[in-house]
Amino acid sequence: MTAPMDRQGIEKLIDGMTLKEKVGQLTMLSGELVQTGPASAPVTSAAIQNGEVGSLLNLVGPERIRDAQRHAVEGSRLRIPLFFSLDVLYGLRTMFPIPLGESSAFDPTLWETTARVAAEECAVEGIDLTFAPMIDIARDPRWGRTLEGPGEDPLVGQRIARAKVRGYQTADLASPTAIVATAKHFAGYGAVLAGREYASVDMSERLLHEVYLPPFKAAVEAGVACIMPAFVDLNGTPMSIHVPLLRGLVRERWGFEGVIVSDWSSIAELLLHGVAAKPEAAALALNAGVDIDMMGKGAYVDGLPEALDRGLITMARIDEAVRRILLLKLKLGLFDDPYRRCGSPEAVAAIGAQPARRALAREAARKSIVLLTHSGDTLPLKNSLSSIAIVGPFGEIVGGSSEPAADERVAELVDRLKTAFPKAAISVATGSHVEQPDDSGLEAARREAGQSDAILLCLGERVDMAGEASSRAHPDVPQPQQELARAMLDTGRPVIVLLFSGRPLILPDWLAAGAKAILACWHPGSEGAGAIADVLSGAHNPSGRLSMSWPADVGQIPIFYAERPTGRPRLETEHFSSKYLDIPNEPRFTFGHGLSYTTFLLTNPRATRWTITAGEATEILVDVKNTGAMAGEHTVFLFIRDVVSSITRPQLELKDFTKVALAPGDMNTVRFTLSSDQLRFLGADLEPLLEPGLFDVFVGPSADPAQLQMLELRVNPPPSVA
Repeated sequence: MTAPMDRQGIEKLIDGMTLKEKVGQLTMLSGELVQTGPASAPVTSAAIQNGEVGSLLNLVGPERIRDAQRHAVEGSRLRIPLFFSLDVLYGLRTMFPIPLGESSAFDPTLWETTARVAAEECAVEGIDLTFAPMIDIARDPRWGRTLEGPGEDPLVGQRIARAKVRGYQTADLASPTAIVATAKHFAGYGAVLAGREYASVDMSERLLHEVYLPPFKAAVEAGVACIMPAFVDLNGTPMSIHVPLLRGLVRERWGFEGVIVSDWSSIAELLLHGVAAKPEAAALALNAGVDIDMMGKGAYVDGLPEALDRGLITMARIDEAVRRILLLKLKLGLFDDPYRRCGSPEAVAAIGAQPARRALAREAARKSIVLLTHSGDTLPLKNSLSSIAIVGPFGEIVGGSSEPAADERVAELVDRLKTAFPKAAISVATGSHVEQPDDSGLEAARREAGQSDAILLCLGERVDMAGEASSRAHPDVPQPQQELARAMLDTGRPVIVLLFSGRPLILPDWLAAGAKAILACWHPGSEGAGAIADVLSGAHNPSGRLSMSWPADVGQIPIFYAERPTGRPRLETEHFSSKYLDIPNEPRFTFGHGLSYTTFLLTNPRATRWTITAGEATEILVDVKNTGAMAGEHTVFLFIRDVVSSITRPQLELKDFTKVALAPGDMNTVRFTLSSDQLRFLGADLEPLLEPGLFDVFVGPSADPAQLQMLELRVNPPPSVA
């Protein structure tokens, strides 16, 4: 009987490996089931048996994975198992709202639970590692990958990072239902030039360390087992070879001991960056700490042996990378049972409750929907309505490759609305395609809508209009849909806009003013239709809040709430102040914005201690009352502003958020713990610094200054040492 593998066994394996077998462990190739990059490479059984590949991506299904794994553990010389990976950004079989949408729930428990379900579904299909969470901060909605991330705020990014890592990995990576999380894309990818995919990133060290790095540090602290560097260069150095950040910061300062995997062919693309030829590119990436070359067109396979011969790398450096990969496989339990995630009884049992998973998807979609505008008492829609018209290209907009065809999606929405409004006749008229007009369809939409009690106008962008390689210079509602919207408003019937997108959209003034309500539904996942019906009927009171500011005009981009103050703040009466001549400074909707069918009142903000010193904390309390007629959930944010500091600080910095559920007339006291550590900032040397003085503390429902209530907190200098 073979002894179980341990760390000592890993060292023996490394000692017995040829250079070719070592480089094979550093090589990830595509299983060709799903195309996620611009190139492909065949994976043969001979390549696996010869030890030329250490991991595969885009291969799904227990039988296919068992077959590939069998070649590795039964047909290769060293019998080292493969691990299998896949992009699972918002679900595998059960689809949840896109991450940007889910971030609007401001609910870490929900974030962790949806990751747990995704991991369980992956484990049944043989997947060991997901390339998620994507925790790039984004402040430019032109960037398509805004869809995949947490929005504009680093604290939200940190909390999502921790929740997703816990959900995917659990406390034991060897569990048959646990998979490896990958924190990507390290770092600053969300700040690409002009929001254009794969472009350069140029930012200050302060901005990088204050905004873009904290979510990745949080992921490391949560125990993330894998990190993926971004395609892009940062201030002239491609991230795949950024020694100060990958090796110096992540590995040495943060203590990250896991695996670093390149993005698709990013090491080979160093040649296009103009920083290296093939062997030099491989050496630079390995020396920076990149362990795995994903689909690198032979970057490591061809480049590392030559780099070793030329003295550009050492065998010790290769062994270091191999060791990390083998240790990850050990932690995953693959040496004990290489087929443990190929439909094991534990994994199958974990996903057995299909209705429960769909209920979770519906809850996630409900909590992600944001009520952007609302006039009168339009919503929730009355049960007495006799007719409702669904207008717009809903079937084209909603869904993805794993979901039903367009006509089935429309039929599902109709079915859910019929259940919610049994007295209403439901009609459907497309009226327009997503990006092309439909003149005959427009006339039909006018006829149907003109006879209805309410119009549900479905607008937005298809799911493939956001995401990787989907930057949009004008992130707005496409013109044919705007023409449809004008026609619907012209009917004089109440128009409720259901807006679907993977990013903040720039809405025309006339639409924001003319619609009775606008709901940001994002791309809501498998149970989006039911969630929409729940919100429209009032079965669920919308509670979503924006995790990203929505600009009023493209000229405001990038836009975010945490700007630093200027010496010439905007004054309408002063020409020489910080403002546009032609548009307002303010976004259409600020960070944290989101309406409800009820009303909430925040009163009596106070502190348990008004003065603290280093190492101490205070509690910030505020009373929240539901002053409306419907039960609801309210999100309360805690911001600070350092009044006088040696480094200019943002006008608002988010330090905490929480949610409170209240019945009509009920009141509860929300409590935040605010410690001196949370009042620190990065000093001139980019090291944490606590300065004594006054801090303004704000509580409220969003970053809109008009909605915030303020109190003052003083930090005293430490007592002098006698």
